[in-house]
Amino acid sequence: QVHLAESGGGLGQPGGSLTLSCTTPRIIFNIYTMGWYRQAPGKQRELVATLSKNGTTIYGDSVKGRFTISKVDLKNMVHLQMDDLKPEDTAIYYCAARNPYYLDTVYWGQGTQVTVSS
Repeated sequence: QVHLAESGGGLGQPGGSLTLSCTTPRIIFNIYTMGWYRQAPGKQRELVATLSKNGTTIYGDSVKGRFTISKVDLKNMVHLQMDDLKPEDTAIYYCAARNPYYLDTVYWGQGTQVTVSS
């Protein structure tokens, strides 16, 4: 069982910023495509951002220009910097690691709540 450890999240204000972090085992970090997904109440889980081992990033349309995914190699850590927060960003955010060769192999974190409210 692969453990993805998430941190960050909590309450943010509209227009403000929050940062999420995810730590994963080294072997996973070196090979897998890392990413963040989110699920709001009553909605399906959706892509927020992914980062492949070669540095390619993909962002969901609703967060483009506001969120940034990055990694810290020495710490096996992936960050999601969330700027210009909006109430519709409220959701549970999940860290994910997908095997780029076997796409059905995905590991998930437990999720962290992000609430954007004034």
